[in-house]
Amino acid sequence: MNCEVCQLKELEVEHFEVREVLRCILHTIVFHRALGLVRPKDVDLELFEITYVQCGDVELEKKIDEKIEQFVSWVEKHPNKKSQICVSFYEVKSKQPSWFTNKTERLYWEQWYLNLNVTQQPKPHSGKSHHSKVVLDPGESASEYRSSRRAALEASLREVLFQIIKFVNEKKDHVPPISEGVLYFPYEITIPSSSDSAFGMDMIKRMLQTGHPTMLS
Repeated sequence: MNCEVCQLKELEVEHFEVREVLRCILHTIVFHRALGLVRPKDVDLELFEITYVQCGDVELEKKIDEKIEQFVSWVEKHPNKKSQICVSFYEVKSKQPSWFTNKTERLYWEQWYLNLNVTQQPKPHSGKSHHSKVVLDPGESASEYRSSRRAALEASLREVLFQIIKFVNEKKDHVPPISEGVLYFPYEITIPSSSDSAFGMDMIKRMLQTGHPTMLS
């Protein structure tokens, strides 16, 4: 099976921005791979002048938030490291039954790589003075620096969203046939492993063990 891969532009974010940035990107990817009848919900980011669309599925939001929290925990243990998150879409096929086993296998047909560089930015010196400067640029105040950095990140995040839309519109031949009554393609979200390097992948399953391959965990 042909597996299309999309490497999204790397984003440099601070720790407090991780949740919003990931929520925006992950929901955008899943929304564009949603099937059937969903209830689109516009969401305004608090940190950026950006609006994105969620599928309006409470259970889906919960699962994505759980994965984001796992990633945030990893970041706290591995500060100032670049990392990847992978969103994989797949089909579930039954293997040929044998004398030993009768299992299913996953055939991946699309993977998205989110590249993040979570940094610890210098903070202004604490004190009563309102004229404190950050070390990075003696001629630029802390507020001016953070404002310009935030604007740059917002522009980069917009680029990533357009990159997602462009990929979805151009890459269609690899998408498997749609099964009747299915709302989402089966998928999994992989985050770096606590025991691996920054780009190591710990395959965490997101499927319910119910025998229904179209259900998300």
